[in-house]
Amino acid sequence: MFNYIVRRVLATIPVMAIVALFVFSLLYIAPGDPAAVIAGDQATPDDVERIRASLGLDRPFLVRFGEWVFRILQGDMGVSIFTNLPVTTMIQQRIEPTLSLMVLTVILAVSVAIPLGVIAAWKQGTLIDRAVMGMAVLGFSVPVFVVGYLLAYIFALELDWLPVQGYTALSEGLWPWLENLILPAVALGGVYIALIARITRATMLEVLSQDYIRTARAKGAGQGSILFLHALKNAAVPIVTVIGIGIALLIGGAVVTESVFAIPGLGRLTVDAILRRDYPVIQGVVLLFSFVYVLVNLGIDLVYTLFDPRIRY
Repeated sequence: MFNYIVRRVLATIPVMAIVALFVFSLLYIAPGDPAAVIAGDQATPDDVERIRASLGLDRPFLVRFGEWVFRILQGDMGVSIFTNLPVTTMIQQRIEPTLSLMVLTVILAVSVAIPLGVIAAWKQGTLIDRAVMGMAVLGFSVPVFVVGYLLAYIFALELDWLPVQGYTALSEGLWPWLENLILPAVALGGVYIALIARITRATMLEVLSQDYIRTARAKGAGQGSILFLHALKNAAVPIVTVIGIGIALLIGGAVVTESVFAIPGLGRLTVDAILRRDYPVIQGVVLLFSFVYVLVNLGIDLVYTLFDPRIRY
């Protein structure tokens, strides 16, 4: 068990190194001269050279990369070109809304999708099964921003049940925090629910055809016990895998969702930084998202050991 954990942790180091190299290279792979783009059309050559020097583009790539990694390891992500604020400060100011949205979306998606997938597998070929799979196809097909605008129009503008946009900090109360996140979480969670429900159904169908399930039925085990204690536990590894993979969908979808509902999170910060060509902020946010994704997948690998003891060895 200990050796498995050590191997998985060590395996994340080269992944993060490659991610860091890619993130740092954003300045170089962007089309055109980044300094000229940042300076704007009205800038003088001296302005362009000043920005190029401030970005360090006049120095060798490897030297700048080494200095950047050294600063990152010390918690220094640089300074925004436009606000002159440290990138870490800007991220700290925006991280709560994004974290709240993603956590609520994961809880909503998992609590809805897994029971739907189990029921669809149990009722294979029936109207319930077709209805669940139809909703899953719909969840994959409709873009997040379309669902977001539709939910905002119905529940915020027409029915006036929930706020149409904005964010309230958790420190100001549970319900004010929650009512601002319900619509964004539902919009963002649609494709995630569809993904988890389809994988749950497919995996459960395979497990329910196994001999030990027939044995449990022959011994008189109840349907609920068979589905959730015997079958679901043995189908958990693929389901947990897709939950971890789906975090990438949430990260990408959070950018769109926060723009639709005007949530001042990291997604909005990313969009604003891209529009302004604020490369230090873009690098910082992308590096943070990448680190979170790698960390989540490491956690998923460790969770495997709870469901399948063979993985520990």
